[in-house]
Amino acid sequence: MKNVADTRSVKELAVQISAGDALLSGQLQIPNNPKGLILFVHGSGSSRFSPRNQYVAELFNQAGLATILFDLLTAEESQIDEITREYRFDIELLSRRTVCAIDWVCQQTEIQDMSLGLFGASTGAAAALFAAYSRPKQVGCVVSRGGRPDLAIKVLKKVQAPTLLIVGALDYEVIQLNELAKQAMQTECKLTIVQGATHLFTEAGTLDVAATAAKNWFLQKLTGKQ
Repeated sequence: MKNVADTRSVKELAVQISAGDALLSGQLQIPNNPKGLILFVHGSGSSRFSPRNQYVAELFNQAGLATILFDLLTAEESQIDEITREYRFDIELLSRRTVCAIDWVCQQTEIQDMSLGLFGASTGAAAALFAAYSRPKQVGCVVSRGGRPDLAIKVLKKVQAPTLLIVGALDYEVIQLNELAKQAMQTECKLTIVQGATHLFTEAGTLDVAATAAKNWFLQKLTGKQ
């Protein structure tokens, strides 16, 4: 991964998001004069401490986008392997908590008026699309990176937010699942294939390509500019 030049001052705040009976920990990063806010909805096997998530968030911040990295599972839940495996594909739970995070954003004076985009990965992409369906007035656009949007198939045709699906060219099964999801969607939907990339985009330069595509989508759909 390339180093991102630190040319923009970023305000960082630790946050706690109430989601029913769970309290979810997160990190809010706000650059000067933010152009929008991106809520990261990663799979429950990941966390706000993921180096990949943090790297992409930094790139977004440098482009003028505020970000929230938050954990879909509580600290206690993530420490129990059996529960973590069970929750990883509990799309209903992940979606409900993502909606709670959106509602929380709408109650925070400093960020409530920002245009909101959702950045989902793995099963988090399905949760992001369910949340976009549930909160159409709040969610301006969605990006899925290596995601499973097919797991939200029952609501895809009702999602209004413009959606970008990013998949590695070597992630063959997931490409097929994303193509099925794209066919089901009636809103603007684009599928971008990153050459040389597998599911986690660990190959040299591939995460940069995916992150740049996501950044440009957010800037275009939230601000009309790139």
